[in-house]
Amino acid sequence: MKNKKICPKCGGNEIYFVGGDSGAYGAGNNIPLSSVGRAWNNIPVDRYVCGNCGYSEEWIDHKYLTQLKNSKIAHKR
Repeated sequence: MKNKKICPKCGGNEIYFVGGDSGAYGAGNNIPLSSVGRAWNNIPVDRYVCGNCGYSEEWIDHKYLTQLKNSKIAHKR
């Protein structure tokens, strides 16, 4: 959905983007890596939603992948 702008489930092309964000106390669509005092270190997770069937996908921007890979919370499977 992110790249082709077509839903893989229903073939619809009404795709909506919801950007990842980080609110107070780490709230929002993100992956919390750590907190130092009141400052949170979060990776935003973007969502792509099909306006036809409701299917959604979550994506992390490439600029955050190294940070995630080097974190203590991510484990390779």
